[in-house]
Amino acid sequence: MKKFCAEFIGTFVLVLFACGTATVLECSPEHPGAYILTALAFGLVIVAMAYSIGNVSGCHINPAVSIGVLLSGGMSFVDFIIYIIAQFAGATAGAAVLGALVGFDTSLGTNALYDSSVIKSLIIECILTFVFVLVILSVTSKKKYEKIAGVVIGLTLTLVHIFGIYFTGTSVNPARSFGPAILKGGDALACYWVFLVAPLVGGALAALVYRFLIKSKEAE
Repeated sequence: MKKFCAEFIGTFVLVLFACGTATVLECSPEHPGAYILTALAFGLVIVAMAYSIGNVSGCHINPAVSIGVLLSGGMSFVDFIIYIIAQFAGATAGAAVLGALVGFDTSLGTNALYDSSVIKSLIIECILTFVFVLVILSVTSKKKYEKIAGVVIGLTLTLVHIFGIYFTGTSVNPARSFGPAILKGGDALACYWVFLVAPLVGGALAALVYRFLIKSKEAE
């Protein structure tokens, strides 16, 4: 129950604060400065949550991270299911509160296909998530990085957002995309499957690479 609550709260805060920043700043090519601020919002939420709920649940707040941890041997399947439910519930609650504050006719931080292309969007999101989850698995596996892991992970999420916002709005998180999409409906919901599949594939690939390159090296 504590892990469920921690993951719910973390994902709720992520959507409310970070997607909220993207919404109120109208993050788009016409507002380039908003890219940086939105990227920072996502990164800073991760830092804040990592040092608050991290000791309870590990602060996944992202199904792509959870599947990466699961496949790398870092959690049980039962915990994985609990985390997923909490993350989707938290994201939906966060989007609902955001909509109540700024209006459901706003973007709510939804994601969109790049250049109307499913293939391009899948590739972009898969690569972004792969990098993000690989860093998480690597930095959290080393005791010596324990104190700075949250900062490293937050900065990495900032990095992938700086690059990815132009293309898809940057998801790398199926739960973060689900909350806004389910409340907006329409095109946002129709293309949501891309932002479910690509991050999960990217997270799974990161786990495989981590086990092959890094975990096997540490075992030597």
